[in-house]
Amino acid sequence: MQKELTNAGPLLNERGELCEAGYARRLIKAYDRRAIKAAAHRIKEWDYYLIMNGRWGVALTIDDNSYMGLLGFSLLDFSRPWEHTCNIIYPFPGGKTGFPASSDEGDVAVKRKNADFCFKVLPDGTRKLTAWVQNFMNKKPIAAEFTLTEEPEDSMVIVTPFAEDKKAFYYNQKINCMRAAGKVEFDGQVIEFDPEESYATLDWGRGVWTYKNTWYWGSGNGTVEGRPFGFNIGYGFGDTSAASENMLFYDGTAHKLEQLTFLIPQKDGKDDFMSPWKFTSSDGRFEMDFTPVLDRASCTNVGIICSDQHQVFGYFNGTARLDDGTVLKIENLLGFAEKVYNKW
Repeated sequence: MQKELTNAGPLLNERGELCEAGYARRLIKAYDRRAIKAAAHRIKEWDYYLIMNGRWGVALTIDDNSYMGLLGFSLLDFSRPWEHTCNIIYPFPGGKTGFPASSDEGDVAVKRKNADFCFKVLPDGTRKLTAWVQNFMNKKPIAAEFTLTEEPEDSMVIVTPFAEDKKAFYYNQKINCMRAAGKVEFDGQVIEFDPEESYATLDWGRGVWTYKNTWYWGSGNGTVEGRPFGFNIGYGFGDTSAASENMLFYDGTAHKLEQLTFLIPQKDGKDDFMSPWKFTSSDGRFEMDFTPVLDRASCTNVGIICSDQHQVFGYFNGTARLDDGTVLKIENLLGFAEKVYNKW
């Protein structure tokens, strides 16, 4: 079942439960943190941007998990391959980060003594991102600034309940195929991002989560037959019986997919993340081989809080079929696929 939400209105009812579950192509439901009836420490809000060109990647995160805040800066070099991530963690932001209720407007900024992040949406829709970390690696600072333009009309929006808790939900938007211009300065090097070959993705998340989750997410952007192409795939984000979050984007238009499976290879009974993967869809519209080049892995286990993450970057090869039956041949498209286990 793929229920598309087409009527505007509030996201939550007077009991703090979702009014409707399903998918949309834009943020059609109005998010209001004040309407949440769950315990305050369960609320989670974040903005995550990923910018990539043929060689380099940058990930910037501002995250308010109520009891814990996070500023994340990742720099990735796919040619070596190499990556480094610095996470600035601080206690009890409690929603005071001030995330906007929509991705369409508003700013979010966090300044600490050792980091300064700011994500802005200008009146014309242009996005301005700046980030600085004092001690990114080997006591050396890093700074980034990006301008994101040409945001497509369509995006992936999912409204997902959790079967075990009626007051838990996930409201998520993924915006693919934005053009990115900017630079990163680190260790005497200036890394330039040309908008002709650099794309950005926004992962915009608001919700109340249950304690224990395992999710799968994949995304990629590139140019196919002279036009911007991207995809968003995944599952594990609650009860997706009303709709999946699987979607193709071609020349600004979304094409909805059914269910999709990540076939992660196994070795000695465990996930073998750096061996070739496969992806298959129930409707036959997303059939891909995936060749990993870099695993951005991290594991934090502190008592009741645990996060085991494998965000694997690599190259997708296969076919993607649009709504009108057009089959696109995908060759060496850079993207990622991840498996994340959280107790949070």
